[in-house]
Amino acid sequence: MSTEVLSIRIRKELKKATEKLSIDVKSIVEKALADAIEQARKKKLEEAINTLLQEIGEISEEEWVRVVKECRRER
Repeated sequence: MSTEVLSIRIRKELKKATEKLSIDVKSIVEKALADAIEQARKKKLEEAINTLLQEIGEISEEEWVRVVKECRRER
């Protein structure tokens, strides 16, 4: 696994506290970033699904039946 350098500025008291308490900042930041990425992906997927559902809602039941039957015939 390759890594990249990420440089951020934090308040001095936070840095001193992490050093004093031997907190593994790297692990905390990686987990927070992974969680934020997962949430952002879920939100984007949810928005895409909602958009699709709105578009699908405009299709009549008869049209759905016709398309499903057509797809089955193609198999």
